[in-house]
Order: sequence, then C-alpha cells, then structure tokens
Amino acid sequence: MKLTIYGSGCAKCQTLAKNAEAAAQSLDLEYDLEKVTDTNSIIDARIMRTPALMADDKILVEGKVPTPDEIRLMLS
Repeated sequence: MKLTIYGSGCAKCQTLAKNAEAAAQSLDLEYDLEKVTDTNSIIDARIMRTPALMADDKILVEGKVPTPDEIRLMLS
C-alpha cells in the first residue's frame, strides 16, 4: 500500500505522518510512505486542504489530523 502525506511539512503534517505509520504498523500492512510538499503536486492530486492523507489513489482525509485509531479504521 502506498500512503501519501500532502502538506507543507508543518507540525500537523508530521503528526499525520506519524499517525498513519502507527496505524499501518498496527495492521501489519506493507506500505511505503511518501511526503509531498510541492504545491503544484498537491494541486495536481486534487487536494483542497492540507494536511491530507491518501492511501493508494484514494483521499482518506483532508484538513485535519485523525488519531492512529481513526486512520486504522479507514485502512481496514
């Protein structure tokens, strides 16, 4: 599974990345984590609010930082 974090690299973006990793690890998923900070790439991905989390090609969350448990439910 490919997990992508979209954002500027701010504290919320970093927290979202940590929470996404924790959720994926708790589910024993094989995953790659990518962090996208380029504004044009964020726009191309149709992300309207950051931070955002995408799993493969599906946007799971935009504009907020869910807990690891909330992300785990989204991934399962």
